[in-house]
Amino acid sequence: MAINKLCLLLVVSWLMGTAIAVRELPMKPGHNLAARLESGGGLVECWTALLELRSCTNEIVLFFLNGEAYLGLGCCRAIRIITRQCWPAMFTSLGFTAQEGDILRGYCDAFPGPPPFVAVPPPAESPVKSPA
Repeated sequence: MAINKLCLLLVVSWLMGTAIAVRELPMKPGHNLAARLESGGGLVECWTALLELRSCTNEIVLFFLNGEAYLGLGCCRAIRIITRQCWPAMFTSLGFTAQEGDILRGYCDAFPGPPPFVAVPPPAESPVKSPA
């Protein structure tokens, strides 16, 4: 008889728990995922930078293990985007600590960025004509 009461108590507790868990919660303004994805908000840039950073993981590992002080422009660009525009916790998703992220940011901040692109006009036709 005690086992029946215990089973009944467990079933009632489980039903109450699931009823509470599936209740609909009101949406707070600013927490609408669809709206945030449509507006972008730098989300695409963050994920692109994360993928770029994953592609240069070997350079970063050599940077820390061997003291090889060279990270490519693409790696530094990705590090700058992630540390300035995205979540700092994105580094931990790749297995780096916050301190290592700070070191990488410091290196890339000291490393000059790429030179600005200057369009060079095509050479003008020579005014001197060759004798025919």
